[in-house]
Amino acid sequence: MGQTITEKIFSHHANKTVHAGEIVRVDIDMIIGNDITTPISIRAFEQSGAASLARPDNFCIVMDHYIPAKDIASANQAKISRDFAYKHDLKNFFDEKDMGIEHALLPEKGMIIPGDVIIGADSHTCTHGALGAFATGMGSTDLAFGMITGGNWFKVPSSIKVELKGKPAPHIYGKDIILEVIRQIGVDGALYKALEFSGDAIGYLTMADRFSICNMAIEAGAKNGIIAVDEVTKAYLEERKEANGGLRDEPIYHYSDPDAAYEQILTIDVSRLSPVVAYPFLPSNGKSIEQGVADDLKIDQVMIGSCTNGRIEDLRIAATIMKGKKVARHTRMIVTPATQKILLQAQKEGLIEILINAGAVVSNPTCGACLGGYMGILGDGERCVATTNRNFVGRMGARTSEIYLANSAVAAASAIAGKLADPRALS
Repeated sequence: MGQTITEKIFSHHANKTVHAGEIVRVDIDMIIGNDITTPISIRAFEQSGAASLARPDNFCIVMDHYIPAKDIASANQAKISRDFAYKHDLKNFFDEKDMGIEHALLPEKGMIIPGDVIIGADSHTCTHGALGAFATGMGSTDLAFGMITGGNWFKVPSSIKVELKGKPAPHIYGKDIILEVIRQIGVDGALYKALEFSGDAIGYLTMADRFSICNMAIEAGAKNGIIAVDEVTKAYLEERKEANGGLRDEPIYHYSDPDAAYEQILTIDVSRLSPVVAYPFLPSNGKSIEQGVADDLKIDQVMIGSCTNGRIEDLRIAATIMKGKKVARHTRMIVTPATQKILLQAQKEGLIEILINAGAVVSNPTCGACLGGYMGILGDGERCVATTNRNFVGRMGARTSEIYLANSAVAAASAIAGKLADPRALS
């Protein structure tokens, strides 16, 4: 029987052929913690009596959720991770001096490698599957076990193949594709399965698109999202190699066999898609932008950023739409570049000036607004168009507030209009 790409990654790590449903113990190539989840892992690590990390160079902490600290509690929370990182002389510790949202920062630094097994105490760790790696979110105590032993136990997931066909229509991006997938299969349609994205449309997608798609695999309940390496991936890795003086390790490319077994095959013609907006209160509540325009909903806030859509491509899209225009009087706009490097690149290209002149406020890299932490909290009854990944009740603030998930072009157009707007009407 043939194997899927996910099965092959686990087979390589287990040194034997494995298939979906088998339980394996494998070494982990990268363990990722952040300022919210790592303190729990640290507590479990220390309670175990462990004196040192099993594989210190394969463990990293990224301070991104409440950095800079918003209050005393978040400052003390961050201090736990800082003290641990300094105590163990952690090489891969990223704080205010080298900021970024973890799922954008680590690929940028060449630390995510095709063929890896990656875990993180953050559900959107599945983002890294865009580079042909198995990446999944786990609990903080699972992270601690990895810190202590260097590995962990996994049940190899079965796979759903998502065949993407055609060339994306104008203003159709990775965000629209994954929102359409979730609309079709639901928030539990891929529960503990691998969502494997393939088809000729993949060749038209940038790495930013691919990161967005894999990032939101968890919103369909998936264990991981994954895209096989192609020339676009290799070019991205080469850029990371040149920028960072090398990659963390040598890539290993895996590809699904023609006779691999899938639980389901879903086919989507991306050339026929309209921009998709996920209405409250689930990512599966997708509507076409035409429906959004017809609903004539006043928007109080627009947020462009997060680990889903805070990359330089998103800022370019927004700036192109907003150049020479103004954010509606009754609407606020927040732009959060996902890393400091992205922020610097956006400044160099003049994007920040365009966005600020249009009326946006630009923040440091942070997850803050996305999880309702800070720097963008919604008040009672307020509506927000966000390029983030979740629109649950109270996700960004008040329980009566509403979040509409969309791509960066829809977000920018909506900021100008002060209501849900179709970016194609501005082209």
